[in-house]
Amino acid sequence: MAPSTPLLTVRGSEGLYMVNGPPHFTESTVLPRESGKNCKVYTFSKDGTLFAWGNGEKINIISVTNKGLLHSFDLPKTVCLEFSPKNTVLATWQPYTTSKDGTAGVPNLQLYDVKTGTCLKAFIQKKMQNWCPSWSEDETICARNVNNEVHFFENNNFNTTANKLHLQKINDFVLSPGPQPYKVAVYVPGSKGAPSFVRLYKYPNFDGPHAALANKSFFKADKVTMLWNKKATAVLVIASTDVDKTGASYYGEQTLHYIATNGESAVVQLPKTGPIYDVIWNSNSTEFCAVYGFMPAKATIFNLKCDPVFDFGTGPRNAAYYSPHGHILVLAGFGNLRGQMEVWDVKNYKLISKPVASDSTYFAWCPDGEHILTATCAPRLRVNNGYKIWHYTGSILHKYDVPSNVELWQVSWQPFLDGIFPAKTITYQAVPSDLPSEEPKTATAYRPPALRNKPITNSKLHEEEPPQNMKPQPGNDKPLSKTALKNQRKHEAKKAAKQKLKAIEQLKEQAATGKQLEKNQLEKIQKEKALLQELEDLELGI
Repeated sequence: MAPSTPLLTVRGSEGLYMVNGPPHFTESTVLPRESGKNCKVYTFSKDGTLFAWGNGEKINIISVTNKGLLHSFDLPKTVCLEFSPKNTVLATWQPYTTSKDGTAGVPNLQLYDVKTGTCLKAFIQKKMQNWCPSWSEDETICARNVNNEVHFFENNNFNTTANKLHLQKINDFVLSPGPQPYKVAVYVPGSKGAPSFVRLYKYPNFDGPHAALANKSFFKADKVTMLWNKKATAVLVIASTDVDKTGASYYGEQTLHYIATNGESAVVQLPKTGPIYDVIWNSNSTEFCAVYGFMPAKATIFNLKCDPVFDFGTGPRNAAYYSPHGHILVLAGFGNLRGQMEVWDVKNYKLISKPVASDSTYFAWCPDGEHILTATCAPRLRVNNGYKIWHYTGSILHKYDVPSNVELWQVSWQPFLDGIFPAKTITYQAVPSDLPSEEPKTATAYRPPALRNKPITNSKLHEEEPPQNMKPQPGNDKPLSKTALKNQRKHEAKKAAKQKLKAIEQLKEQAATGKQLEKNQLEKIQKEKALLQELEDLELGI
């Protein structure tokens, strides 16, 4: 039997407290409210049965099920907390400081035995980034990055290093999820003309020239993000440069790579140029969604052959979120976009709803796969702080706006293990709600005084693309052929080249009127000849 809806934890200048989930939304008695502004951090265990928080004086651990205090540690400066997967260890991190005489500081990463409350081990961990050790799901191994090596411990014995993965200057690593055999993806940045690379290994087979399960090298990478799928059969790598040398983007340049544990690898061909905003695996491990391209951005689902399966067209979006069961996908435009969401049934590729969560800085699916949390939090936004609970059909079920002199810092769901909540049949009819749906205010476009008394012409700055199913349809025996795919990509390239030429033409007109152009704009004009040649080649090729 599935439990009631998960709790919500709320942290802000009003304090720290918990709220019962739908349909109640009353304050929970699991956690007595911590008043004041001193709570800097909290965390649930992976199964949601334990809760730990800091109140500026101590770190406390309670049992969510019986509401009892388990342990209290004198760690007033702690800013990071995390439980190991099976609730054996609580990891805590405080900012690293050296003593006044310049000698080395004391260890600032502590690992506590949750059962006994004793400190198992303390390490010096200077950087907050990747501060927490990584455990396998069964806690048989635990790994951390130490001086450009990955050190492995077994069975939570932190006094002995069981294995080391040594490559020249390992910058980052990610342990695979799921059961044995354990795998690890490592990233080594390029230097002195040598490419960056990501390699996959099976623990503990690290030595020898053929030890790696797979290897992918690339030149354009100042940093990478590595994403394992749930079945640990493949990794997606988003490689990013800080600066786009072509001058096409202020955001740097990104490429998306696919690496499988069977040794296969590929560059994922994204049919629209521009930044990669988000990439996410479906929990079924057989497909992933990428959101990419200059606005309005495209969103596409790809299979394990990196072929497009469904294209959602273009829209104001920069994020994607699969539901816990993988049957619903939300595409959203948050941050500098207006908060438009598209909720899709990805089994049938049907649009369920299009709610708008204005000014949102946070989004999270509820573990039940039915409810959605959006929030506006400080310091990202210091006005209109609050949160909303939605049903995926677009209904707002609960809304909380903090008073004008109060800030909301964090809100999140209580986690649950997979399989606790069964997947339900998707409904398209909006569920009943006492709260009205919020219609966004439509901003009228600016019109110069000379045009204000003239009729409005329907001209669009961007050409919008509708959704398109890339799978073979009933009656079509074959998927798109290689030639058809090639032609499709050529068509996209032609369209991109034409858009760039149009932008160059506008810059040339501005220069002709005497406007002073920026350096990157002048460089863009210099590329006109190459773009014309590229367009001519594409025309001849088709």
